[in-house]
Amino acid sequence: MHPVLFHIGALTIYTYGVLVAGGVLIGLWYARRQAPRAGLDPDKVWNLGIYMVLVALILAKVWLIFASWDYYVANPRMIFSLETFQSGGTFYGGILGAVGTIVLYTYFQKMPLLPVLDTIGVAVPLGHAVGRLGCFAAGCCYGKPTTLPWGVTFTNPMAERLAGTPLGVHLHPTQLYEAAVELLNFAFLVWLGRRQRFKGQIIGTYFLQYGFERGAIEFLRGDPGRTMMFHNTVSLMQLVSVALILAGAFLWWRGLSGAAPLVPAGAARAEAGR
Repeated sequence: MHPVLFHIGALTIYTYGVLVAGGVLIGLWYARRQAPRAGLDPDKVWNLGIYMVLVALILAKVWLIFASWDYYVANPRMIFSLETFQSGGTFYGGILGAVGTIVLYTYFQKMPLLPVLDTIGVAVPLGHAVGRLGCFAAGCCYGKPTTLPWGVTFTNPMAERLAGTPLGVHLHPTQLYEAAVELLNFAFLVWLGRRQRFKGQIIGTYFLQYGFERGAIEFLRGDPGRTMMFHNTVSLMQLVSVALILAGAFLWWRGLSGAAPLVPAGAARAEAGR
């Protein structure tokens, strides 16, 4: 739709990068703002978010390089090129980096893991919704051809060059589907947060939400490179979605069984300060 936002001399500023960065900052801002409700230090939550983003970006690009190893072996200069630097990398590498950073940071900072995950979990869909608008602007993560009236047609040659987007074809706007559902997820998690009954309830709910949402939208995605499996019947992300659903169900079962009672914010801060 509009892959390039503007140029500064020879430097190209892509709409995708600006909106993804904006989504990250909005998510971090909201998580920092909500931290006191969980008895957490807002500055530590902000710092965690910064480290999480940096590590996720690095591992996303490292995974991309290994996933396309033959290409980078044949073109080693591309490893440190501006094109690789500006790329989003791979989703799986980013997830691995983010989860690893949360686990290590909370351990060394002696922060309670589940309240941290609850605080970050409610902010993730807000930032993700904004980021998906960046995908729509770039033309990546596009859907399969459709005859539905709300299908979209991409015409910008740069979208085809950068993301392989088919031009002149009526496609499912899967980027907008996900952005809309993520905004609904965020609104529901905010509502649930005011009625939270146990630690892990927010992140568990988001795992369930995103697992079902992403698993369903994957059936409508038409972009290549999603690691299709079992004779191209399901994608790796759909298997990840099943894992998220199981993890969310486990957190709900654990919470309802009384294993993770919610501690009032004041008591949580006193306990953390010991």
